[in-house]
Amino acid sequence: MQTNFSPEQLKDPAIERANEILRACVHCGFCTATCPTYQVLGDELDSPRGRIYLIKDMLESGRPADAKTVKHIDRCLSCLACMTTCPSGVHYMHLVDQARAYIEQTYKRPFMDRALRWMLAQILPYPTRFRLALLGAKIGRPFAFLMPDARLKAMLKMAPKRIPPVSRNDDAQVFPAIGVRKKRVALMTGCAQKALNTDINDATIRLLRRLGCDVVIAKGMGCCGALTHHMGQEDKSHAAAANNIRAWMAEVNGEGLDAVVINTSGCGTTVKDYGHMFRNDPLAADAAKVSELAMDVSELLMTLDLPQQQEQGLRVAYHSACSLQHGQQVKTHPKTLLKNAGFEVVEPADPHLCCGSAGTYNLMQPEISGELKKRKVATLAAKKPDVIAAGNIGCMMQIGDAAGAPIVHTVELLDWATGGPKPPSLSEGPKPPSLR
Repeated sequence: MQTNFSPEQLKDPAIERANEILRACVHCGFCTATCPTYQVLGDELDSPRGRIYLIKDMLESGRPADAKTVKHIDRCLSCLACMTTCPSGVHYMHLVDQARAYIEQTYKRPFMDRALRWMLAQILPYPTRFRLALLGAKIGRPFAFLMPDARLKAMLKMAPKRIPPVSRNDDAQVFPAIGVRKKRVALMTGCAQKALNTDINDATIRLLRRLGCDVVIAKGMGCCGALTHHMGQEDKSHAAAANNIRAWMAEVNGEGLDAVVINTSGCGTTVKDYGHMFRNDPLAADAAKVSELAMDVSELLMTLDLPQQQEQGLRVAYHSACSLQHGQQVKTHPKTLLKNAGFEVVEPADPHLCCGSAGTYNLMQPEISGELKKRKVATLAAKKPDVIAAGNIGCMMQIGDAAGAPIVHTVELLDWATGGPKPPSLSEGPKPPSLR
């Protein structure tokens, strides 16, 4: 794609990067075939190619973002299926992140949009605040029909039936390996996950310890910054990321770390991008080191001696989170691990398509998200699974209330199959033969 940025514009590192990405695009349109919003809406401007044209025009002209551009950028899920499909290697993620930051700087949203975004940024990254908000939403859910805004209704409906008790396993501490220590790893405990489902981190800690890992919960670690990053609020997202970089580097420079392990794939995609986010910052070297150490939990488990198990008699439909398969290009590891643990693994049709969760997308774009959810649930149900496994809390919340089968994190099944307790959401289901 030909671009016409001025020499003065190209002095800005963000514009320079956008120019590189835009020039890589050859207008082929392959991305439209795998774009969920294009499939739902059928509008070229709601495809990656269409959004690229809008972003190019906005950035080249240097004009403030307009309502039309904002509407179509806001409709992007950042599922990154387009990056998996693109034959030219267009790094759409960095381009749309730049567009969102530019929109945040130059466009004044309607009052309700500003209020909702402010509220989400003030609540979701903070587990205690989030828990209180979930309690309020649970109380207010019967009155959702009174809400004039579909987004407010979606927020009330998000509250789970059961809010889990606070887990002290998320506090700063070190869980020693059981037996001979093979690795020392830091576990990112997440923010929303700590409020929505404490079983995931507990299962991860048990499993990694059993496989010979010291598991470090680093002091000062918090939200990865993804939520505010995807809203274009760079100052907030970079501040959160910087806290994590300092927390983990304190461990690297102390007793050392073999990995920063992440069991929420949306967070993992962001942490692996810290090196890019801080490339022009004094923290650049430390950020690059953290990105180098970052691993999805399935990547780490593939390096450990997870014992082969007998057949468990359980049919598992594996849902591949977009942030894992597209954002991190981790596609086979979770399925391989589940198969080795004795589970029958099946995949739904169109596994590359998003379920519609996408961070806060299901709250800010409930109509489009709802259609994507309906499609994903139908393809999963067609496989008639005993249980659904996923590697991202957002997907689990999105699919869980409509799936017709219990949904658990992949590590919960692996922990159970290798001697851990049964996942609570499977309390009515069969036990693997090895645990009977």
